[in-house]
Amino acid sequence: MNSYTLKENGGIKPHVLWILTVIASLSVANLYYSQPLLKSIAADFGCSEFLTNMIAMCTQIGYTAGLLFIIPLCDLVNRKRIIQLNMSLLVVSLVSIFFAPNVYVMLIASVFTGFGSVSAQIFVPLVAQCSAPSNKVANMGIITSGLLIGVLASRVISGIVGDFFGWRSMFIIAAVLMSVSLVFSTRILPDIPSNFNGSYGRLLLSIFTLLRQHPMLGICASRAAMAFGAFSALWACLAFRIAQPPFSQGSDLVGLLGLCGMAGAFTATFAGRLMNRIGVRRLCYLFSAVMLAGWAIIYLFQNHLFAIIVSIILIDMGVQAIQVSNQTTMLTADTKSVNRINTIFMTSIFIGGSLGTFLAGCAWQSFGWLGVCAVASLLIILSVAITFFTRH
Repeated sequence: MNSYTLKENGGIKPHVLWILTVIASLSVANLYYSQPLLKSIAADFGCSEFLTNMIAMCTQIGYTAGLLFIIPLCDLVNRKRIIQLNMSLLVVSLVSIFFAPNVYVMLIASVFTGFGSVSAQIFVPLVAQCSAPSNKVANMGIITSGLLIGVLASRVISGIVGDFFGWRSMFIIAAVLMSVSLVFSTRILPDIPSNFNGSYGRLLLSIFTLLRQHPMLGICASRAAMAFGAFSALWACLAFRIAQPPFSQGSDLVGLLGLCGMAGAFTATFAGRLMNRIGVRRLCYLFSAVMLAGWAIIYLFQNHLFAIIVSIILIDMGVQAIQVSNQTTMLTADTKSVNRINTIFMTSIFIGGSLGTFLAGCAWQSFGWLGVCAVASLLIILSVAITFFTRH
C-alpha cells in the first residue's frame, strides 16, 4: 500500500475501504472508553462523582471544538497531515490519561482526546470523495456502520477491560491501537491538495456561502437532525423507564439494550444501496415511518422487554438510514467542499441531538413516558414535514 492508493472519484479497493472503516471506528471509540470506568476512576483518585463525570463532558467539548474548527481546515490544508497530527495528539493524550496522577490532568487530557478523535469525521468525506460515483452511497454506508459499531462496542469493551485489568489499561491499549492506525493511515492516505484559496477566517465564513449556494444542504441537515433528536430522546430517558416497574433495573440492562443498535449499523449499508433505487426523499419517508412505528410500539407495549428491544432496533434502523442517505447526498453536492459540508451536517446533528435530549427530559418530568414518546414522534413528523414542503 502507498499514498497513491486513493484518488478523487477513482474508486476504493475493498480492503482499503475496510482499513479506513476500522481506523475510523477506533478513532471515534476514544470518545466513550471512559464512560463505563467513571466509578473506578473516582475511587482511584478519591474525588467526587460530579468531578469524575466532567471527564465525559470534557471529551465532548474537545470533540465539538474539533468539528467546528478542524474539519473545515481539511479543505484548506492537506488532510493527510491533519490526520497525522490528530492521531499523534491522540496517542499523547491517551498515554497522559494512563499516567494521570490526578483527575485534573485527566480532565485536560480528555479535552485533547476529544479533539483528536475528530479524525473519524475526516474519513467520512474522504471516502465520499474518493469512491467511484456508482459506489459512493454504498461505501458511505459501510464507513458510517463502522462509526456506529465503534460507538456501541467501545463502552462494552472498555467495561470488560476495566474489570479485568483496571481502568488505566484501556487507555494504553487505545494508545497502541491509535499508533498502529497512524502507521496505516500514513501508508494509504492520498496527498489530496487543498481546494480552497484564502485565509482560515474566510474558510469558516464560506460555510454560510455554501448554505446559500446549495439550499439542499440545510434541508438534508435539518431533517436528519430532527430524526437524530428523536433517537436521542430514547436514550436520554430509557434508563428512567427501565428503573421503574415492572423492570426496576439499572444501567447494566440499558447498556445491553444499547447493543441492539448494531442493527442500525447494518441498516446503514443497506440504506445506501436502497437510496440509489428510490432516492433520498422516498427513503426518508420510508424510514421515518419505521421510526414512528418503533415509538408507537415502545409506548403501547412499554411493559414488555421484547417489545422494547424491537422498538430500539426499529428506531436505530430508521435514524441510521436517514443519516447516511442525507449525509451522502450532501457530500456529493460539492466535491471541493466536502469537509465544510460535513461540518454543517455534524453540527446540525449535534444540535438536533441536544434538542431531543432537552425536550425529552422536560417531557419526562411533566408527563412521564407518554411525554417522551410524544416529543420524539413530533420531531420525526417535523423531519417528514421538511421533506414534504421542499423539493430536495
